[in-house]
Amino acid sequence: MSDALRGMRIRFIVLTFIEITVLGIAILFYFYDYPQGFKEAMKTDYWIFAMCAVFAFNIIGLWLAIARMSALRHKTDLEAASIIGSDVQEAYNFGEIGLVVTDESDIVIWDNILLKDRQANLLDMNILEWRPELRDLKTAPPDMVVKIEVNGRTYAVKYLADARLYIFKDTSEYESISTYSRVHATVVGVIMIDNFTEIVGKTEDENNDLVTTIRQEIINYCKDKGVLLRRFRNDSYFAVCNYASLQKMEEDGFSLLTKVRLLGKGQNIAPTLSIGFAHDFPSVTKLNEMASSAIDMAMSRGGDQAVVSRYGDDIKFYGGKTAALENSSAVKFRTNADAIVSIIKDSSEVIVMGHTDMDMDALGGCIGVLSICEHVKKPCRIVIDLKRTEKKTRGAFLATFDKEMRDRIAISPRDAEERLTSSPGALLAVVDVSVPNNVMAPRCLEKANKIIVVDHHLRGESYLEKPVFEYIDPSASSVSEIFSEFIHYSSGNPRIEIPTNYATTMLAGIFLDTNFFKSNSVGVRTFEAAEVLRDFGADPRRADDYLKDEYEEYLLINKIVSTMKTPYRGIVYAVCDDSDIIDRATLAKAANTLMQLKDTNAAFVIGKVTEREWRISARSDQTINVQLLCEKMGGGGHFSMAACAFPNATRAIVEGKLISTLASYLSDARSDIGGN
Repeated sequence: MSDALRGMRIRFIVLTFIEITVLGIAILFYFYDYPQGFKEAMKTDYWIFAMCAVFAFNIIGLWLAIARMSALRHKTDLEAASIIGSDVQEAYNFGEIGLVVTDESDIVIWDNILLKDRQANLLDMNILEWRPELRDLKTAPPDMVVKIEVNGRTYAVKYLADARLYIFKDTSEYESISTYSRVHATVVGVIMIDNFTEIVGKTEDENNDLVTTIRQEIINYCKDKGVLLRRFRNDSYFAVCNYASLQKMEEDGFSLLTKVRLLGKGQNIAPTLSIGFAHDFPSVTKLNEMASSAIDMAMSRGGDQAVVSRYGDDIKFYGGKTAALENSSAVKFRTNADAIVSIIKDSSEVIVMGHTDMDMDALGGCIGVLSICEHVKKPCRIVIDLKRTEKKTRGAFLATFDKEMRDRIAISPRDAEERLTSSPGALLAVVDVSVPNNVMAPRCLEKANKIIVVDHHLRGESYLEKPVFEYIDPSASSVSEIFSEFIHYSSGNPRIEIPTNYATTMLAGIFLDTNFFKSNSVGVRTFEAAEVLRDFGADPRRADDYLKDEYEEYLLINKIVSTMKTPYRGIVYAVCDDSDIIDRATLAKAANTLMQLKDTNAAFVIGKVTEREWRISARSDQTINVQLLCEKMGGGGHFSMAACAFPNATRAIVEGKLISTLASYLSDARSDIGGN
């Protein structure tokens, strides 16, 4: 039919050209009276007769063309019917499946489709002009299906290139059912008051006005959003709703967090909530597990935030505008310390490791585990790769342990893997990190049967799953501080001892992460931990020597600081030269130096740490959550201390990423009530 149609078009064009040519020649002959007497012979009646004859000829030709097209159309219908059956229209009426055949120019030459309430006739129309969405099908894989909407109805369309055939399926009812199911899908959640014990204090729960106000705020918010609440503990609610209600809460950024937090203005304590929701899975039991994991993550990240977990998708975080409240519960420290000691006792040996590019605090955490192991007489090995250890930490490690001791306790990542494989009862302790890809020896995680995690950074979306013990405390200034507390509060008898050189290195770890007690993360606990280490003979001067800058590093820090820019009030950043390879510790020191400038709320330093990797080190005065900002760039860390890495990037790319992140998320990262 396509070839016949093309032939008819050509004949029509030729015939039209001939008619126009003859008419033009006749007009010229009449105007110039050539041959002589032609003008006189061609009277008006003759002209009228000639025009009528041409018109009649064209009408007859058009009628013949239509008859020819009808015959061809009928023949095509018969051929199509012989291929796909004679009840094509009945098939469409029953299954709402339509077929559209086109030529090579996408002109419709046959169709059985009757799109409900369609506004245009498909026949003889370019289908790509009718619905531009179908254009993607021309270059798409054979199994690709697109969805189009026509007058309120939805159609799924597939294209068979060899047959130049479009197959339409009316999916309006399915889309309606799918939308209804998605909107009304079950969502399970938990809402918890983070600092309930501190708010209640020694008073009775029912007599505390602040607790009553918080609960009423939670009830009013959930009622407004269509969420069913059931209190299952003094500080916790179980929540059930549909996805539409969850969307409402996400759209307003879980404003309940802010409402509750602002209730503490003018009081000694700022109440905060942790919220965890889970959705998009048919099993309510599984949703409950996901919601429990979400609330655990919210709490481990310091509270005052909501975590939404969708099965098989990335986790979403909301809130996080205040730093974690300092935890000073001696009972909690003792319970966790005894748990770690018990786990170590039940293990055949212990392998401990920190993060890659191990810093002084990670080394201090490893030494804390080593001290506990020596107390319970369990062999302990520290995973260390001196090539992936910061320069100052490498010097401290060599100074803390003599060669004989290093040979006994140090182990390479590869040897650690073999050790964990050959010893099923071995325990892997991970300190100062909870992100699998950032540990010193990632493959050890696959070999270990038992893992414990101790960290002070906010837990990110990627974390070590299902350890036998996990202690993540963002309110702690350092992991060295945490282990000092564990050792001090352990109920073991005799008490755990820390050798003097061990205590000195752990003190250096606290010095590093607190910027010599000048960081806003420093609290009473930090000084108490330092006092504990001093009791074990820690030497502050030697710890300070471990962290002293060399002359070249001092000049480099000043050079970095001199490039400072201020994109927003209170926000500064500096960028290192492409030619400089900067140590991670140096980047952190440069950020700390920027924070010493007056009216600086947050500082970011961009530097190249290897030939292929750039990094951002961030610090804040706790009025801005730099962990949230770094997390948006693929990193993480602490509320006031964070970082992120950019493999295979350039200076311009990293700087652009920082500027765009500040533009998009700085308002979300600002604390609305200031730091603690």
